[in-house]
Amino acid sequence: MEQLLIMEKVTYQGLNFVPFIKNDAIQAEVKRVAAEITRDFSEEPPLFLCVLTGAFVFAADLFRNIPFNSEITFIRFKSYEGMKSTGQVKEVIGLHEDISGRSIVIIEDIVDTGTTAAQLIDTLKAKGAKDVRLATLLYKPDSMKTNATPDYVCFNIPSKFILGYGLDIDGLARNLPDIYILEEDAK
Repeated sequence: MEQLLIMEKVTYQGLNFVPFIKNDAIQAEVKRVAAEITRDFSEEPPLFLCVLTGAFVFAADLFRNIPFNSEITFIRFKSYEGMKSTGQVKEVIGLHEDISGRSIVIIEDIVDTGTTAAQLIDTLKAKGAKDVRLATLLYKPDSMKTNATPDYVCFNIPSKFILGYGLDIDGLARNLPDIYILEEDAK
């Protein structure tokens, strides 16, 4: 189906954003990552763990591309306010499933400093997870401050603020089908 509305520029909180990654490229990478996960886990399906709120769009598309029966659950952490990380990770909704002896694939929207991912991986291992892997839509390798390197990555991106396709600015712009970058950062 052809996209009827193509936005070239959007404005949120007085800031202009331009397209950075179009949805067709996103969907191609989601399918590639789903194929990698399928290759690695077809014998023993993992529990998918979506980190809310930003990863819900990516998680839905990724999960629909997994060809075997599997489960998905959700947790929520908060570390951003506006365009910056607070440096503190706060658990808002926790994990309620028994994960002892299970393989887990964490689904993240973006791995920036890696602080949230590292904390989550350590927590899951402490709760008895057999294997913990990290899948992310976006990865900022230049911003990493931990050893929580993702196992599955759709896109490596520069350390710039982006939004759309689940990523927000104070709760807005999650519904954009494409990923946008600040106009001045696109030059």
